Amino acid sequence: MEYDLGSIFFTVLAIGIFTIYCLLKRANDWFYTSKFISNKYYCIPPGDMSWPFIGNMFTFFTTFKYGDPDSFISYFTSRYGQGGMYKAFMFGMPSIIVTKPELCRKILMDDENFELGWPESVLNLIGKKALHGITNQEHKRLRRITTAPIKGQQALSLYLGLIEEVVKSSYEKWAEIGENPVEFVSKMKKATFEVIIRIMMGSEIDPKWLDMVEKVYKIYSHGFMALPINLPGFAYHRAFKARANLIKIFQSVIDERKVMNMRDKSRVKCNMVDLIMCIEDEEGKRLSDEEIIDLLIVYAFAGHETTAHTTAWAIMYLEQHPEFLQKAKEEQQEIVKNRLHSDKNLSYDEIRQMKYLTKVIDETLRCSNITLAIYRNAKRTINMNGYTIPKGWKVLTWIRQVHLDPNNYVNPKEFNPLRWDAHETKPFSAFLPFGAGPRLCPGAELARLEVSVFLHYFLLYYRLERLNPEIRVAYLPIPSPTDNCIARLKKLSTSCQ
Repeated sequence: MEYDLGSIFFTVLAIGIFTIYCLLKRANDWFYTSKFISNKYYCIPPGDMSWPFIGNMFTFFTTFKYGDPDSFISYFTSRYGQGGMYKAFMFGMPSIIVTKPELCRKILMDDENFELGWPESVLNLIGKKALHGITNQEHKRLRRITTAPIKGQQALSLYLGLIEEVVKSSYEKWAEIGENPVEFVSKMKKATFEVIIRIMMGSEIDPKWLDMVEKVYKIYSHGFMALPINLPGFAYHRAFKARANLIKIFQSVIDERKVMNMRDKSRVKCNMVDLIMCIEDEEGKRLSDEEIIDLLIVYAFAGHETTAHTTAWAIMYLEQHPEFLQKAKEEQQEIVKNRLHSDKNLSYDEIRQMKYLTKVIDETLRCSNITLAIYRNAKRTINMNGYTIPKGWKVLTWIRQVHLDPNNYVNPKEFNPLRWDAHETKPFSAFLPFGAGPRLCPGAELARLEVSVFLHYFLLYYRLERLNPEIRVAYLPIPSPTDNCIARLKKLSTSCQ
């Protein structure tokens, strides 16, 4: 009798636990989708919104930080089909994950129905003024003012010599270390940070001031993927304090430039700060100090992190594939060979001649997926692809899946620049490293230029010897070897160049 009572108790307990588990597992789904069960709506995309409050974030962080990042999306595609739209609960909000290139492009091109959807914790760190405005009107105004100093041949030619100077001096310093290995990704971030700061401020920068600002930025950047807890002792709180310091730093720069411009009205303006300060909109208004500071903070952050990782990955991929490295090197040697003897530095026309190197960069952007996803919020309830996207839901265009889907690319995880030969005359509908539409990354051209210069000098004069080539890659916040690519930079002898 005691055995029977015990069995009944544990059976009831197991059933109770299972019932509670099922209820909690379905709670988000019931709460957020029940109001859309109606004839006037299409159905919400299939998917799994997981646990209350946490949603899918635990699985997201664990798979991208410690496991197979593609297993996160493969769970949805294998369980709910290849429709390309899946409901989830991400960053504290009901969300739609989009994985088909045509749907991603459609969403990114549609500024009427979708707005910027960065998590609130990220927006607070970046500064809402920095992202080209929240409304369409703000976006168009800020876009016109802020892209002029970093886009087009005239602006890029202005910065080419500066980039070249930093690249050459950085490689020389790293190679002089000799047999002592360096964290190559960290060194690359330091070099690209110097590039973007000098582009923003001017070529004459105090090295001690630069080191100080870089240290502040390191603290600041650590807050982006930290728990959004703004209390002492947490990385997110330290990032806010770092942002406050950056505001003071850039405000002092702006104040100094105002004084200089007042004293000398004919002063040549050849850096980003000066150019942004003097550009006017259609109504003759200039940006406020707050708008300029927010833009400088985000440009400095985005302008060195992604460029550094793209360059480092391109070099790592080329070192893994000697046949592609040799082909890229031969192109650079040919460019130097055809140069006039009086010309010692790169020209913008030479950058445009680097056809094969462009394919290497595109393939690096596709394989490394520095941009995991692009965030939007639905401004109104709309129907798309036979599904309903409710107003206020977050929409994540999952760029990583677009780039690594075998339906879009043959052997997608294989690094192969030659695949771009077949894409030369076709629109890159499945290639979205910089987004698409009216909010396409304004620094895309500058980033490509900078990566090209880094690769040009590396291919001609250096080789990289990694100490741990098989080490695990962590995919958050940006895909990177967990040892930051510990390696020796070797300068080639004259006979090998």
